[in-house]
Amino acid sequence: MTAASEWTGRHLALVGTTASGKSAVAFEVARRRPDVELVSVDSMCVYRGMDVGTAKPTPAQRGEVPHHLLDLADPSEDYSVSRFQAAARAAIDGIEARGHRALLVGGTGLYLQAVVDDLELPGQWPEVATELEAEAEGPGGVGALHARLADLDPVAAARMRPSNRRRVVRALEVTLGSGRRFSSFGPGLGAYPASRFELVGLRLPVATVARRIEERFLAQLGHGFLEEVRGLATRTGGLSRTARQALGYRELLAHVERGMPLDEATTEGIRRTRSFARRQRAWFGRDPRITWLEPVDPSGAGNPLAAVSELLGNWTRCPRSA
Repeated sequence: MTAASEWTGRHLALVGTTASGKSAVAFEVARRRPDVELVSVDSMCVYRGMDVGTAKPTPAQRGEVPHHLLDLADPSEDYSVSRFQAAARAAIDGIEARGHRALLVGGTGLYLQAVVDDLELPGQWPEVATELEAEAEGPGGVGALHARLADLDPVAAARMRPSNRRRVVRALEVTLGSGRRFSSFGPGLGAYPASRFELVGLRLPVATVARRIEERFLAQLGHGFLEEVRGLATRTGGLSRTARQALGYRELLAHVERGMPLDEATTEGIRRTRSFARRQRAWFGRDPRITWLEPVDPSGAGNPLAAVSELLGNWTRCPRSA
């Protein structure tokens, strides 16, 4: 753990896989410490009306402690990491102006890194991206695009798998749209520089996370998840491409709009969420700055809440109303 003298006054980011319990720990820390304000780092909690399936904090929780970066966009909008980064900067500036500290909590790795590393993010060129997506649809399309990227930006091409359509298309979109190599926008996501954020992660056994994902999904269905999706599917403006990819929402939309059996949609939603958790584990596992906490005894030193609270122990306390 970083020495207290090195991190006193720094902000904190609490990360981990979905269903690891990080949101509950962060909320309890903020409830006990009036100098802490929570900042969500979840790419789908930015959407209004997507509440049950994203496990968004309840109105009561949001009334008890400050939460930021929730309900920023209509579900019909595509939401970008650059837009999130700008909103996060504004939120953290406000928290600092109040003499408080930000506790970032969430599992969207790219959004988190954009904030804690202040990434230089390239713009967007939708027309270029549309053309590239059409090319990718053809036989061998993604491979051909990767070869094209290798000619234009060999450094960027070497950083990604030739079959990773999303990354290949994005790199080419930026290179062609900006006239500047994609790799020139910084050292990339594999660089882990010093940050003004202390990074802490919650780690649970794989089997435990898998079980909790299933239990949570079934509980969400019992609390109106399907009804929420039905309402979103019929709303004016519909759902954007981005919002439709949300875990569980995509599968329940297949049930609502295309008649997929509900049990099949549920099984697929659980499976895809577990797959996402594996990717999260790999993403955060590469970051050497993260101090990992594993629960041992809920009442003992291995309790993540106790460990995070101890980490925050030297922060300057300020009244909530300041």
